[in-house]
Amino acid sequence: MKPAAAPPRWWRLAAYGLLGLPLAMAALPVYVQVGAYYSMLRGVPLAQLGWVLFAARLLDTLQDPLQGHVIDRLRNGIARWLALGGAVLALAFAGLWQPPANEVAAAAWLGAMLVLAYSAHSMLNIAYLTWGARLGGGALLSASAWREGAGLAGMIVASVIPATIMSGDAERIPARMALYSLAFAALLLAALLALLKLAPAWPAVTERASGWRGTLRRMASNRTFLRLLAPYFLNACSVSLPATLALFFIRDRLHAAPLAGAFLGCYFISAACGLPLWTALARRIGVLPCWRIGMALAIASFAGAGLLGEGDVLLYFAVCIAAGAALGADLAMPPVLLAELIGTGEAAGAYYGVLTLLGKLALALSGLALPLLAALGYQPGVAGGAALALVYAAVPCLLKLLAMAALWRFHPASMPVVRYWSSP
Repeated sequence: MKPAAAPPRWWRLAAYGLLGLPLAMAALPVYVQVGAYYSMLRGVPLAQLGWVLFAARLLDTLQDPLQGHVIDRLRNGIARWLALGGAVLALAFAGLWQPPANEVAAAAWLGAMLVLAYSAHSMLNIAYLTWGARLGGGALLSASAWREGAGLAGMIVASVIPATIMSGDAERIPARMALYSLAFAALLLAALLALLKLAPAWPAVTERASGWRGTLRRMASNRTFLRLLAPYFLNACSVSLPATLALFFIRDRLHAAPLAGAFLGCYFISAACGLPLWTALARRIGVLPCWRIGMALAIASFAGAGLLGEGDVLLYFAVCIAAGAALGADLAMPPVLLAELIGTGEAAGAYYGVLTLLGKLALALSGLALPLLAALGYQPGVAGGAALALVYAAVPCLLKLLAMAALWRFHPASMPVVRYWSSP
C-alpha cells in the first residue's frame, strides 16, 4: 500500500492561489461597476444597458462547458492556453473602459468588449479551478483557501480603486481607468508566471478524456452532481442580483455615492477575514454543513437592507460586514464540494465548465433587473426607489431561501467525506 502523499509546501499553494487576485480585479468592475459607468458617463439608457448585459452574459454561458472539455484534453498545452487567455483578457479589460462618446456606439462597444472579456476570463478561470481540483483530496481545501483569499484581496482592490476613480472628475475617469488596466495587466502576468513556474505542476489525468458525448453521459449519470446544480444556481442568483444593483442602491437609495468604495471594500474585507474561519469550520464539520450555515448568515444579515434609506450609512456598513462575512462560505465551499463529487481519475474541466455556466447564467439574468426596474418607474439618479429596494434586497433573500431549501435535499451521509490537511 502506497504511503499518503505529502501535502504541497505552503508557498507552492500560495503561488497557485495568486492568480485569484487579478481574476477578481477583472471580474468585479465588469460585474458591478460597468453598468453604472456606461449609464453615467455615456448616457446609455437603462433598459438598453440591461439587454446588452443580458445578451453578452448569456452568450458567454454557452461556451463554458465546451471550454472545460477542451481543457480536459490539454496535455502539454496549458501554458499556451493560459497565455492566450491572459493576453485577450488584458486587452479587452482595457478596452472596456474606453468607449466611444456616442451612446449607440458605446452600447455596441460594450457588448463586444464584454464578449471578449468574458471568454478570456473563462479560459483562465475554468483551467484554474480544474488545476486546483486535480491537486488531490487533502490539498483541495487549502488550495481553495489560498485561491479565494487572493480573490478577496483582488475584490477589495477592485471595489475601492475603480469606485474611487468613478466618484471623481468625470473627464479624468477614462485616463485613470487606463492606468488601472495597466496595473491589472502587470499583476496578471506575474500571477500566470507564478502559477506556471512555482505552483504544484499541472496534474496529469489518470485516464484519457472521453469524447464530448461520453463526457455528457458521465456527468448525467452523476446524480449527486445533478442535485447540486439547483441550489448552486439559486444561490448564484441571490449573490449576482445585489452585485448588479449595488451602486444604484448606494447612490439613489442611501444618497452616499462618495462612500461606494468604502462600502464595497468593507464587504470584501469582511469576507477575507471570515474566510479562514469558514475553512477551519469546514475541517471540523464538513463542507456542506459549513455552506448551509453561511447561507443562513447571509439571509439574516441582508434581510433588512431594503428598509434602509437616506442617512442610514452606519446601518449599511453593518449589513456589509455581516453579509461580507457570509460571502466566504459562498466562495470557498462550492468548488471544494464539486471536487468531492467527481470520480477518481475523471476529467474535472467539464464539471467546472457547467458550474461556471450556471454562475454566468445567474449574472445574465441579474442584468434583466435593469429593464425591470425601468418598467417599474425607476430612473438612475432619481431619489427614492421603493422598487429598487425590493429588487436589491428582498428578492435575493427569497432566492437564498430557495437555495437553502434545495440544498436540504442532501443528506450528509450521501456526500463523500474528505479529510483535509490542517495546514493553511
